[in-house]
Amino acid sequence: MTDMDYRCGRVALMGPPNAGKSTLLNALLGQKVTIVTPKPQTTRNQIVGILTDAGAQIIFMDTPGLTQVRGRLSKTMIQAVWQSLGQADVILPVLDAHLYIRHPEFLDRDLAPVAGALASDERPMIVVANKVDLFSDKSRMLPLLARLHEMWPRAEIFPFSALRRDGLPELKALIRSQLPEGPAQYPEDQISTASLRFMAAEIIREKLFLHLRQEVPYGVAVDVESWEEDEERGQTIIHAVIYVARPMHKAMVIGRAGSSIKEIGMEARKEIQELLGGKAHLELWVKVREHWSEDPGFLRELGLMAE
Repeated sequence: MTDMDYRCGRVALMGPPNAGKSTLLNALLGQKVTIVTPKPQTTRNQIVGILTDAGAQIIFMDTPGLTQVRGRLSKTMIQAVWQSLGQADVILPVLDAHLYIRHPEFLDRDLAPVAGALASDERPMIVVANKVDLFSDKSRMLPLLARLHEMWPRAEIFPFSALRRDGLPELKALIRSQLPEGPAQYPEDQISTASLRFMAAEIIREKLFLHLRQEVPYGVAVDVESWEEDEERGQTIIHAVIYVARPMHKAMVIGRAGSSIKEIGMEARKEIQELLGGKAHLELWVKVREHWSEDPGFLRELGLMAE
């Protein structure tokens, strides 16, 4: 196969929080590369996943959810979205169809940061209307589909369920058809640009999101301080720090007699071992760092800000 026959390009997944972008990316890749929780704003970084087959290589960029909330961390997350859009060959907005069928007035509100900017964009666009499994009467989608066509007349609109994966081969084929011709940019066995260290930190953060309630998950950060290979015992030794913004949150993360942190650690270790394909020893500490989300130096250390 020549380079003129092969296709390769970058696809930016973007959209409002909790639309299912990370679930969609994992479904497209057939493997988990980004964390998924029921809470919005789970993704903070630009996560790159790579799908390679005999005819194409698709480089997916999962981005943080577009949000109107304030603060340095939120601004950094929005910058990650625009950075991905600037690099993309194909733009893939992902929307919660169930939400906008029930509340059509939310559509313009949620897409205001990008709808106007992308209206005249000539790059291929595929709008994924996700979560169609949440309603049985598909005719309810007609007003939403009409509005999406008004917003982006040139875009392909693709109703989909990332959870059930109905229509997944057709979506892959549609994305592949929109890519430019060119050679692969990554080895065929590479599925992500994220390091194992980063992915381990994300797994820990996912378990924190799933176990904690209310505002606590948004005030936590995870930093893997050390990563050592113990060849004698045949295991990876990982030391990670969970940073919280308030002293009261430290107690919530630890739990009564350490019950919460123990459960979080056990679940994270199990998944990290699956990621590594071998044994892992995970040590977790909890530290208070007030206003960490407003500290540009600390955000840079966590890889949440560009150098």
